[in-house]
Amino acid sequence: MLITASAQGLADKMQVFCVGGAVRDELLGFVVKDRDFVVVGSTPAEMENLGYKAVGKDFPVFLHPKTHEEYALARTERKTAKGYKGFQVHADPDVKLEQDLARRDLTINAIAQDDAGQLFDPYHGLEDLKNKVLRHVSPAFSEDPVRILRAARFAARFTDFSVAPETLSLMRDMVENGEVDALVPERVWQELAKGLMEVQPSRMFEVLRACGALQKIMPELDRLWGVPQPEMFHPEIDTGVHIMMVIDYAAKSGYSLPIRFAALTHDLGKGTTLKDMWPRHSGHEVRSVILLQDVSKRLRVPNECKELAQIVAKFHGKVHQVSQMRADTALQFLIDTDAIRQPQRFKDFLLACECDSRGRTGFESAECLEAKVLTGLLEAVLRVDAGEVAKLHTAPEAIKQAVFDARLSAVKQVF
Repeated sequence: MLITASAQGLADKMQVFCVGGAVRDELLGFVVKDRDFVVVGSTPAEMENLGYKAVGKDFPVFLHPKTHEEYALARTERKTAKGYKGFQVHADPDVKLEQDLARRDLTINAIAQDDAGQLFDPYHGLEDLKNKVLRHVSPAFSEDPVRILRAARFAARFTDFSVAPETLSLMRDMVENGEVDALVPERVWQELAKGLMEVQPSRMFEVLRACGALQKIMPELDRLWGVPQPEMFHPEIDTGVHIMMVIDYAAKSGYSLPIRFAALTHDLGKGTTLKDMWPRHSGHEVRSVILLQDVSKRLRVPNECKELAQIVAKFHGKVHQVSQMRADTALQFLIDTDAIRQPQRFKDFLLACECDSRGRTGFESAECLEAKVLTGLLEAVLRVDAGEVAKLHTAPEAIKQAVFDARLSAVKQVF
């Protein structure tokens, strides 16, 4: 779109600043992929006059006509109700940069930079970057419960940063005041999923536990801390500690979100074991599946994550028994886990089980031989041409038995 002379005059009056994560990451020496901008001294009509495309629903955000990067008008927010949507937004040419930055969550995210490279840091984010501190910008932090999740997620990303004591205290107050109860499932899952994909996911859950939010968001997970396991198999003893070791191993290995979510939830049933049965947890797999169904429904977990997590929760214990299995039991295990129809999911299942095995004190580098055996068994079974076997029979039951027998023969050869 051509910019008219009058529109160009408006552009000269505008002040544009790069803000948020792009500025922070560049200062930390990270690669910057996306940039967000705030525009001071303009209006929606002026932006559209300059060729920007309006895309914001709740507040004025525009896409640059060439780069398609986001440009938001400087704005202030006023709390009107509980939850992250309970805000009244005010965007006006008179809103100053400092006012816009004041509504941001953490000081390290409240640094702006103009096109000449000059930094604007009214809330001392540079100092907190230097000291590796996650600190809230203002008391307005308490108005948006999503900020609790974001602060915890940043702790998982910036593993050498700590949450400022006053910020953690404010987060506790928010939990006690019921702000977390107003979170919608989609936002909780969105932030948890992002946190699971960070460098050290355990730090996110440590922060959520420290402020009391985890008990509200995922009580099934929160209750695992303090639950003992047999020291012979779990030198770390505490189930919560074990889970954190498992998800950190998954992160260190660069595994996918479904694998990391399965690693997080595979032992939920141990939190419901009666104390007089401790440290043993007979039947915890079945209880884990039931609890996982509740979590997945409540948080609206995507099917790919939910389905893998259920398979891992139900069958991870049997993986360690493969060396004691008969050939027919091993084949039935492949059938029960739907490995023959979904071999890629079965591979992800084994990777999650590997995380479970190595997420134990002293076992971090131990080889998971059972996974190798099961991989070999599946490869042998997949080489059986079920279609060719079926041609030799007519009755459905006879076909089913013949295919099973052919696959069993392949398993026996591997054993």
